[in-house]
Amino acid sequence: MDRYDYGLPESAVAQTPVEPRSAARLLDALDPGGALAHRSVADLPTLLGPGDLLVVNETRVIPARIFLEKEGGARVELLLLEPVVGDPPGRVAGNPGQAGGSGDEVQVWQALVRPLKRCPPGTRLLRPGSAEQVAVVGERCGDGSRARVTFSGKVRPRELGILALPPYIRSELADPERYQTVYGTRDGSVAAPTAGLHFTPDLLERCRTVGASIATVDLAVGLATFKPITASRPEDHRMHAERYSVPAATLEACKSATRVVAVGTTTVRALEAAAATGELSGQTSLYIRSGYPFRVVDVLMTNFHLPRSSLLLLVEAFCGERWRDIYRVALDTGYRFLSFGDAMIVGRS
Repeated sequence: MDRYDYGLPESAVAQTPVEPRSAARLLDALDPGGALAHRSVADLPTLLGPGDLLVVNETRVIPARIFLEKEGGARVELLLLEPVVGDPPGRVAGNPGQAGGSGDEVQVWQALVRPLKRCPPGTRLLRPGSAEQVAVVGERCGDGSRARVTFSGKVRPRELGILALPPYIRSELADPERYQTVYGTRDGSVAAPTAGLHFTPDLLERCRTVGASIATVDLAVGLATFKPITASRPEDHRMHAERYSVPAATLEACKSATRVVAVGTTTVRALEAAAATGELSGQTSLYIRSGYPFRVVDVLMTNFHLPRSSLLLLVEAFCGERWRDIYRVALDTGYRFLSFGDAMIVGRS
């Protein structure tokens, strides 16, 4: 995994988003044999044309971080990860087409519980400063670092929580909507599809004006997306599973497009999972690394990612060893990295 490491100084990690959104820098690596070009995201329409299909992930970030108390007053932090669909009402609010009535909200979640060792199954969790029971901790699940948490009665978890910004962002976010895309419609993600944070309604309209079409997918982004790979060999890494949905119309549009331009690695994973399996929705643990046979995506627009992360391996699979030069130039010329940082656009090698 050392080959996927690079020196990322703390000063290069963006702590706040730029304003306006489209003012973020865009490192143009579309020409595989040419020099890199320095642009802004606002210049994206000049790189698109008739026949291009811009595909975006329309997921929205849920307020997944919840602070509660045990009996006696000890604080407990929950980080909601995955809804346990199938336990009534079994629905993520705002996502039609799943079980449950309109406006229902999932009451059972897989969650990180801190401190988990002090919250054995059956631990009652209360609203802070109150005797009102909000949730009960259940059995351990997943890799043992999480547990099932069942919320009580008419409690709406989303009304208790706040957005869970990545741990490398230490600044307060004045406007929570800046961690949402302007086109997000489907609640479900723990983290934002960050390449999409650069878009404005005006930018999308200008992309249409030059002849590009826009289509959507939905992939619920999990926190594990951003975690460094700890296995010593890439092939030993076990990819997390994420829920995805690709409209049939989107996949059909991809087949007839001159170029499919994916906004973000999450969009890539959704499109490639659907194409590889023929399943338009479900759970995917697709792990894209060197040698992966891309079936759909021709161009990738994405932010700059953490060293040793599965996202970086996906970038290498897409554009080959060129990622090293792209990242080196980005660091040398002051690009801002990670979730609130700048972006790059690159063609498939």
